[in-house]
Amino acid sequence: VQLQASGGGLVQPGGSLRLSCAASGSIASINVMNWDRQAPGNQRELVASITSGGSTNYADSVKGRFTISKDNAKNTVYLQMNSLKPEDTAVYYCNADITTLYPPTVGNYWGQGTQVTVSS
Repeated sequence: VQLQASGGGLVQPGGSLRLSCAASGSIASINVMNWDRQAPGNQRELVASITSGGSTNYADSVKGRFTISKDNAKNTVYLQMNSLKPEDTAVYYCNADITTLYPPTVGNYWGQGTQVTVSS
């Protein structure tokens, strides 16, 4: 199983970005998909998550500005980030709890990080 993240970049304060993360491989089901982020000198933190049933959860710092969504047919999760602030600058990582087909096990998988920089 592989997770491929994309969509990071440089944006001015108040701007928007959309991150994508596509899962591929021997996938039976995706139980939950998350976006985490880590800024220099800070611990990694959970930004948003979405379950297989579509339930979502957000960090207080991004509520009302970020929206997590998914496309089941594409095994892809998105993070729409609006009203971006300099403090949103970080490396963003997607990760997922996935049940694989062969062998039939549940594992936690991580994609490579994508840099988001919010600066004027």
